[in-house]
Amino acid sequence: MEFFETVQKRHSYRGAFWDKPIPDADIRRILQAGISAPSGYNAQTTRFAVVTEPELLREIAALMETPVLQTAKAVIVPLSEYVPQKAGLVFETEDYAASVENILLAITALGYAGVWMDGFAKLGDHAEKIAQILNAPENLHVRALIPFGVPQETWQQKEKKPPGKPLAGTPPT
Repeated sequence: MEFFETVQKRHSYRGAFWDKPIPDADIRRILQAGISAPSGYNAQTTRFAVVTEPELLREIAALMETPVLQTAKAVIVPLSEYVPQKAGLVFETEDYAASVENILLAITALGYAGVWMDGFAKLGDHAEKIAQILNAPENLHVRALIPFGVPQETWQQKEKKPPGKPLAGTPPT
């Protein structure tokens, strides 16, 4: 799929998935897209856990009964590390967000669908429970869930606002 077509087709899919496994080669390509994202001072503060084991998928799905979690054949869990850089700057959030967007674009480019469930991890003690399920090191913080797979339904990207007028000093488009 061409890049700009991928950008236009990427959407937040919250429906059910078909019972089809995700090939390891596709998971590796998706993760490579995530680790290829920019990172402040190249600190590379984001790591990924990939959950494909049925028992672990069930444990995660038990935290929130939604079609997307109940039927996902794979869930990518981005985890980030707080690493201060020069002048005390921290890019943990930016690093994580850039990597997740690359992952979502890769998921779309390969013909799958998925959703960035950041709010889910922030609710209650979900992040801590997921960290326990994954046996994550204490220095890594669960940031989100990205369940994905072969969608049962066809969804489209929601309409976006136009870019608006260019700012002063910007060439007209």
